[in-house]
Amino acid sequence: MPPGTLDRTPPPFFKQGTPALTKLLLLSALAVLLMVLDVRLRLTPPLRSALATVLYPVQWVALQPVHAVRWVAGYLTDVHAARQQAEAAQQALAAQADRAGLVEHLAQENRELRALLGLREQLWPQALGAEILYALPDPYRPGVVIDRGTMHGVQPGDTVMDGWGVLGQVTRAHPGSSEVTLLVDRRLAVPVLNTRSGERYLAFGNGDLDAPSLTLRFVPAQTDTVVGDTLVTSGIDGVYPPGLPVAQITRVEPQGSGFAWVEARPLARVRDALHVLVLHRRGADTRPAQGG
Repeated sequence: MPPGTLDRTPPPFFKQGTPALTKLLLLSALAVLLMVLDVRLRLTPPLRSALATVLYPVQWVALQPVHAVRWVAGYLTDVHAARQQAEAAQQALAAQADRAGLVEHLAQENRELRALLGLREQLWPQALGAEILYALPDPYRPGVVIDRGTMHGVQPGDTVMDGWGVLGQVTRAHPGSSEVTLLVDRRLAVPVLNTRSGERYLAFGNGDLDAPSLTLRFVPAQTDTVVGDTLVTSGIDGVYPPGLPVAQITRVEPQGSGFAWVEARPLARVRDALHVLVLHRRGADTRPAQGG
Protein backbone atom coordinates (compact mmCIF):
# COMPACT_ATOMS: atom_id res chain seq x y z
CA MET A 1 0.00 0.00 0.00
CA PRO A 2 1.45 3.34 -0.96
CA PRO A 3 2.31 5.53 2.02
CA GLY A 4 0.18 8.40 0.77
CA THR A 5 -3.01 6.41 1.04
CA LEU A 6 -2.80 5.93 4.84
CA ASP A 7 -5.34 7.80 7.03
CA ARG A 8 -3.26 9.73 9.50
CA THR A 9 -6.21 11.32 11.42
CA PRO A 10 -6.46 10.28 15.06
CA PRO A 11 -9.27 7.98 16.11
CA PRO A 12 -12.36 9.64 17.68
CA PHE A 13 -11.32 8.45 21.13
CA PHE A 14 -8.17 10.56 20.99
CA LYS A 15 -9.78 13.67 19.54
CA GLN A 16 -9.55 16.47 22.16
CA GLY A 17 -11.63 19.13 20.38
CA THR A 18 -11.49 22.66 21.77
CA PRO A 19 -8.98 22.98 24.59
CA ALA A 20 -10.45 23.22 28.09
CA LEU A 21 -8.82 26.56 28.76
CA THR A 22 -10.42 28.01 25.65
CA LYS A 23 -13.83 26.71 26.76
CA LEU A 24 -13.35 28.27 30.18
CA LEU A 25 -12.46 31.64 28.69
CA LEU A 26 -15.38 31.57 26.25
CA LEU A 27 -17.91 30.58 28.90
CA SER A 28 -16.56 33.18 31.32
CA ALA A 29 -16.82 35.86 28.67
CA LEU A 30 -20.37 34.73 27.87
CA ALA A 31 -21.31 34.84 31.55
CA VAL A 32 -19.89 38.34 31.93
CA LEU A 33 -21.73 39.45 28.79
CA LEU A 34 -25.03 38.06 30.09
CA MET A 35 -24.55 39.80 33.42
CA VAL A 36 -23.83 43.11 31.73
CA LEU A 37 -26.85 42.73 29.45
CA ASP A 38 -29.00 41.85 32.47
CA VAL A 39 -27.87 44.97 34.33
CA ARG A 40 -28.20 47.27 31.32
CA LEU A 41 -31.18 45.89 29.40
CA ARG A 42 -33.04 43.83 32.04
CA LEU A 43 -33.28 40.81 29.78
CA THR A 44 -33.45 38.03 32.35
CA PRO A 45 -36.70 38.94 34.18
CA PRO A 46 -38.89 38.46 31.07
CA LEU A 47 -36.91 35.37 30.19
CA ARG A 48 -37.27 34.00 33.71
CA SER A 49 -41.00 34.75 33.69
CA ALA A 50 -41.49 33.06 30.34
CA LEU A 51 -39.47 30.05 31.48
CA ALA A 52 -41.48 29.78 34.70
CA THR A 53 -44.72 29.96 32.70
CA VAL A 54 -43.57 27.19 30.40
CA LEU A 55 -42.34 24.99 33.26
CA TYR A 56 -45.36 25.54 35.53
CA PRO A 57 -47.41 22.63 34.09
CA VAL A 58 -44.40 20.36 34.49
CA GLN A 59 -43.90 21.49 38.07
CA TRP A 60 -47.63 21.08 38.80
CA VAL A 61 -47.59 17.51 37.49
CA ALA A 62 -44.42 16.71 39.39
CA LEU A 63 -45.88 18.02 42.67
CA GLN A 64 -49.13 16.09 42.47
CA PRO A 65 -47.70 12.92 44.10
CA VAL A 66 -46.35 15.04 46.96
CA HIS A 67 -49.72 16.75 47.43
CA ALA A 68 -51.47 13.39 47.27
CA VAL A 69 -49.24 11.94 50.00
CA ARG A 70 -49.77 15.01 52.17
CA TRP A 71 -53.53 14.87 51.65
CA VAL A 72 -53.68 11.20 52.59
CA ALA A 73 -51.54 11.82 55.67
CA GLY A 74 -53.68 14.80 56.69
CA TYR A 75 -56.88 12.83 56.10
CA LEU A 76 -55.70 9.95 58.27
CA THR A 77 -54.60 12.40 60.97
CA ASP A 78 -57.95 14.19 60.87
CA VAL A 79 -59.83 10.90 61.06
CA HIS A 80 -57.79 9.83 64.07
CA ALA A 81 -58.28 13.20 65.76
CA ALA A 82 -62.01 13.12 64.97
CA ARG A 83 -62.31 9.68 66.54
CA GLN A 84 -60.51 10.84 69.65
CA GLN A 85 -62.73 13.93 69.87
CA ALA A 86 -65.83 11.79 69.40
CA GLU A 87 -64.74 9.43 72.18
CA ALA A 88 -63.95 12.36 74.46
CA ALA A 89 -67.30 13.96 73.65
CA GLN A 90 -69.12 10.72 74.44
CA GLN A 91 -67.32 10.42 77.76
CA ALA A 92 -68.03 14.08 78.57
CA LEU A 93 -71.67 13.61 77.59
CA ALA A 94 -71.97 10.57 79.83
CA ALA A 95 -70.37 12.43 82.72
CA GLN A 96 -72.60 15.44 82.07
CA ALA A 97 -75.66 13.21 82.05
CA ASP A 98 -74.64 11.70 85.38
CA ARG A 99 -73.96 15.15 86.78
CA ALA A 100 -77.28 16.46 85.48
CA GLY A 101 -79.09 13.57 87.09
CA LEU A 102 -77.33 14.25 90.38
CA VAL A 103 -78.13 17.97 90.20
CA GLU A 104 -81.78 17.25 89.47
CA HIS A 105 -81.89 14.83 92.39
CA LEU A 106 -80.32 17.40 94.72
CA ALA A 107 -82.67 20.10 93.45
CA GLN A 108 -85.65 17.86 94.15
CA GLU A 109 -84.36 17.14 97.65
CA ASN A 110 -83.82 20.87 98.19
CA ARG A 111 -87.40 21.65 97.17
CA GLU A 112 -88.76 18.93 99.42
CA LEU A 113 -86.68 20.09 102.40
CA ARG A 114 -87.73 23.71 101.88
CA ALA A 115 -91.36 22.67 101.67
CA LEU A 116 -90.94 20.55 104.79
CA LEU A 117 -89.35 23.41 106.74
CA GLY A 118 -91.79 25.98 105.44
CA LEU A 119 -89.13 28.01 103.63
CA ARG A 120 -89.95 29.94 100.51
CA GLU A 121 -88.69 28.63 97.19
CA GLN A 122 -85.36 30.11 96.15
CA LEU A 123 -85.71 32.25 93.05
CA TRP A 124 -82.92 31.92 90.52
CA PRO A 125 -82.25 34.95 88.32
CA GLN A 126 -82.93 35.11 84.62
CA ALA A 127 -79.89 35.09 82.34
CA LEU A 128 -79.36 37.17 79.21
CA GLY A 129 -76.54 36.55 76.76
CA ALA A 130 -74.40 39.52 75.72
CA GLU A 131 -71.21 40.29 73.83
CA ILE A 132 -68.39 42.55 75.01
CA LEU A 133 -67.97 45.43 72.57
CA TYR A 134 -64.87 47.14 73.95
CA ALA A 135 -63.00 47.97 77.14
CA LEU A 136 -63.49 51.28 78.90
CA PRO A 137 -60.62 53.71 78.22
CA ASP A 138 -60.41 54.80 81.86
CA PRO A 139 -57.22 53.22 83.35
CA TYR A 140 -58.49 53.81 86.90
CA ARG A 141 -61.78 52.04 86.32
CA PRO A 142 -61.48 48.50 84.92
CA GLY A 143 -64.61 47.92 82.91
CA VAL A 144 -66.13 46.89 79.60
CA VAL A 145 -69.16 47.78 77.49
CA ILE A 146 -71.65 45.08 76.45
CA ASP A 147 -74.21 45.15 73.64
CA ARG A 148 -77.30 44.83 75.87
CA GLY A 149 -79.09 47.67 77.66
CA THR A 150 -82.35 48.76 79.23
CA MET A 151 -84.34 47.85 76.12
CA HIS A 152 -83.22 44.26 76.73
CA GLY A 153 -84.05 44.35 80.44
CA VAL A 154 -80.56 45.10 81.78
CA GLN A 155 -80.49 47.26 84.91
CA PRO A 156 -77.68 48.69 87.07
CA GLY A 157 -76.63 46.16 89.68
CA ASP A 158 -77.10 43.09 87.48
CA THR A 159 -74.39 40.46 87.83
CA VAL A 160 -72.23 39.71 84.80
CA MET A 161 -70.31 36.45 84.44
CA ASP A 162 -68.54 34.49 81.74
CA GLY A 163 -68.28 30.74 81.41
CA TRP A 164 -65.92 30.42 84.39
CA GLY A 165 -67.10 32.82 87.05
CA VAL A 166 -68.30 36.26 88.10
CA LEU A 167 -66.86 38.95 85.85
CA GLY A 168 -68.35 42.07 87.36
CA GLN A 169 -71.50 44.15 87.81
CA VAL A 170 -73.51 46.47 85.59
CA THR A 171 -72.97 50.03 86.81
CA ARG A 172 -74.52 52.04 83.97
CA ALA A 173 -77.30 50.88 81.66
CA HIS A 174 -78.13 52.67 78.42
CA PRO A 175 -80.88 51.76 75.96
CA GLY A 176 -78.66 49.69 73.67
CA SER A 177 -75.56 49.06 75.77
CA SER A 178 -74.33 48.86 79.35
CA GLU A 179 -71.13 49.54 81.25
CA VAL A 180 -69.81 46.72 83.39
CA THR A 181 -67.36 47.34 86.23
CA LEU A 182 -65.03 44.37 86.55
CA LEU A 183 -64.66 42.67 89.91
CA VAL A 184 -60.95 43.65 90.03
CA ASP A 185 -62.00 47.30 90.53
CA ARG A 186 -60.75 48.54 93.90
CA ARG A 187 -64.14 50.11 94.68
CA LEU A 188 -66.12 46.95 94.07
CA ALA A 189 -66.72 44.53 96.95
CA VAL A 190 -68.07 41.02 96.46
CA PRO A 191 -69.41 39.02 99.45
CA VAL A 192 -67.87 35.56 99.12
CA LEU A 193 -68.18 32.20 100.83
CA ASN A 194 -65.47 29.59 101.22
CA THR A 195 -67.08 26.40 99.94
CA ARG A 196 -64.87 24.19 102.12
CA SER A 197 -64.76 26.02 105.45
CA GLY A 198 -67.97 28.04 105.23
CA GLU A 199 -66.22 31.29 106.14
CA ARG A 200 -67.65 34.50 104.70
CA TYR A 201 -65.65 37.55 103.72
CA LEU A 202 -65.59 40.55 101.41
CA ALA A 203 -63.35 40.35 98.34
CA PHE A 204 -61.84 43.52 96.89
CA GLY A 205 -60.01 43.84 93.58
CA ASN A 206 -56.44 45.04 93.13
CA GLY A 207 -57.29 47.25 90.13
CA ASP A 208 -54.67 45.60 87.91
CA LEU A 209 -55.86 44.04 84.65
CA ASP A 210 -52.39 42.74 83.82
CA ALA A 211 -52.26 40.71 87.04
CA PRO A 212 -55.88 40.52 88.28
CA SER A 213 -56.24 39.50 91.90
CA LEU A 214 -58.70 39.73 94.79
CA THR A 215 -57.90 40.45 98.43
CA LEU A 216 -59.96 39.25 101.41
CA ARG A 217 -59.99 41.88 104.13
CA PHE A 218 -60.20 41.43 107.89
CA VAL A 219 -59.45 37.71 107.80
CA PRO A 220 -58.34 36.42 111.25
CA ALA A 221 -54.84 34.99 111.44
CA GLN A 222 -56.27 31.67 112.68
CA THR A 223 -58.49 31.31 109.61
CA ASP A 224 -59.23 27.88 108.20
CA THR A 225 -58.83 29.19 104.65
CA VAL A 226 -55.96 27.53 102.76
CA VAL A 227 -54.46 27.80 99.29
CA GLY A 228 -56.68 26.08 96.74
CA ASP A 229 -60.02 26.83 98.39
CA THR A 230 -62.80 28.00 96.09
CA LEU A 231 -64.79 31.15 96.77
CA VAL A 232 -68.38 31.62 95.61
CA THR A 233 -70.87 34.44 96.08
CA SER A 234 -72.58 34.24 99.45
CA GLY A 235 -75.71 36.12 98.36
CA ILE A 236 -76.11 37.96 101.68
CA ASP A 237 -76.04 41.36 99.96
CA GLY A 238 -79.06 40.64 97.76
CA VAL A 239 -77.12 41.76 94.67
CA TYR A 240 -75.11 38.72 93.64
CA PRO A 241 -77.01 35.44 93.42
CA PRO A 242 -75.58 32.85 95.83
CA GLY A 243 -73.32 30.06 94.67
CA LEU A 244 -71.64 31.73 91.68
CA PRO A 245 -67.92 30.88 91.35
CA VAL A 246 -65.71 33.90 92.05
CA ALA A 247 -62.08 33.02 92.77
CA GLN A 248 -59.56 30.50 94.07
CA ILE A 249 -57.27 31.16 97.02
CA THR A 250 -53.62 31.57 95.98
CA ARG A 251 -51.97 33.05 99.09
CA VAL A 252 -52.54 32.97 102.85
CA GLU A 253 -49.99 34.67 105.09
CA PRO A 254 -50.60 35.58 108.77
CA GLN A 255 -49.65 39.17 109.65
CA GLY A 256 -48.46 40.63 112.93
CA SER A 257 -51.68 42.61 113.39
CA GLY A 258 -53.73 39.50 114.13
CA PHE A 259 -55.09 39.30 110.61
CA ALA A 260 -54.04 37.25 107.59
CA TRP A 261 -53.17 38.49 104.12
CA VAL A 262 -55.33 36.44 101.76
CA GLU A 263 -55.22 36.72 97.98
CA ALA A 264 -57.31 34.93 95.39
CA ARG A 265 -57.23 34.55 91.62
CA PRO A 266 -60.47 35.38 89.78
CA LEU A 267 -61.92 32.41 87.95
CA ALA A 268 -63.43 34.59 85.22
CA ARG A 269 -61.31 35.54 82.20
CA VAL A 270 -61.07 39.19 83.18
CA ARG A 271 -59.05 40.27 80.14
CA ASP A 272 -60.02 37.68 77.53
CA ALA A 273 -63.79 37.32 77.91
CA LEU A 274 -65.81 37.88 74.73
CA HIS A 275 -69.31 36.64 75.58
CA VAL A 276 -71.00 37.00 78.96
CA LEU A 277 -74.24 36.33 80.79
CA VAL A 278 -76.18 39.08 82.54
CA LEU A 279 -78.06 37.82 85.61
CA HIS A 280 -81.00 40.00 86.59
CA ARG A 281 -81.32 40.79 90.26
CA ARG A 282 -84.08 39.09 92.18
CA GLY A 283 -87.10 41.28 92.47
CA ALA A 284 -85.97 43.64 89.70
CA ASP A 285 -88.18 44.43 86.73
CA THR A 286 -86.61 42.43 83.89
CA ARG A 287 -89.17 43.30 81.25
CA PRO A 288 -87.66 45.04 78.21
CA ALA A 289 -88.62 48.63 77.63
CA GLN A 290 -91.52 49.27 75.29
CA GLY A 291 -90.47 49.58 71.70
CA GLY A 292 -87.24 47.57 72.30
